[in-house]
Amino acid sequence: MKGACAVQGWTKPFLGIVCDDGTGFAAIGTVVPTPRQYGNPTGGPPDADTDFMKRSRWALSGGLAALGVAEMTLIGLGRGYGSTADERRRKLPGDDVVSHPGVSTDHAITIDAPPARVWPWLVQMGWGRGGWYTARWVDRLLFPANGPSVDRIVPDLQRLDVGDFVPDGPPATECGFIVVSVDPEHALVLHSTSHLPRQWRSRADVDWSWAFVLTPVDGGRRTRFHFRSRWTSSPWWLSLFGHLVIVPADFVMSRDMLHGVKDRAECHDSSQSSTRLS
Repeated sequence: MKGACAVQGWTKPFLGIVCDDGTGFAAIGTVVPTPRQYGNPTGGPPDADTDFMKRSRWALSGGLAALGVAEMTLIGLGRGYGSTADERRRKLPGDDVVSHPGVSTDHAITIDAPPARVWPWLVQMGWGRGGWYTARWVDRLLFPANGPSVDRIVPDLQRLDVGDFVPDGPPATECGFIVVSVDPEHALVLHSTSHLPRQWRSRADVDWSWAFVLTPVDGGRRTRFHFRSRWTSSPWWLSLFGHLVIVPADFVMSRDMLHGVKDRAECHDSSQSSTRLS
């Protein structure tokens, strides 16, 4: 018989018969696709499948692009939050400790207090000492073993000498810094090769310097607080991890640390003292 195909919008006439199971037309000598043959569970036309796949690909591409932009933004902030281009180019004490770093980050902030009021907060830093002046949520997120930071000057922690060990974790981790240079009220330089899990140390290496520099501004009434991290690491997977994970995390930690030191130096007189917060 002669009829018009009603399946999937086909309108061209042809000779054929209706299949017994009602799934579609079968032309003489031909095989006519039915909804099930399109591979579309909704029974829609091929174009519906194509549109759905296109939308899915665009959504996936857009999501990946957004993640990439966010990651690059965090890497940029992790490398230079608060610092100027001139500060990032400037030679600082401790640059020779790790002379050819794979990564170098600079962070800075202006403190409304002279260097003499900022310095006491720096010399008491460290795990089990004054802390790192980060908020508790940052500690819990990035450094769960860290206790709360002190909020006042601790007299017993006011002396640091070259060669002293500044812990950065529980004693069992053997993780910390060696004091390389101390220039009171101006610069403190720390160095570490122990910032790796103990089980990694036989197959990976990290060499890290951390310099804290105080520069008087506005006639000495204010301080430019600038700290720089320089490190090199191996093998390649550790270096990649450092670029993609540690640098973005450093933005969170460093920003909070800058403001932690600033708030304390501006709000407390250095002559005041306290014990560790519980």
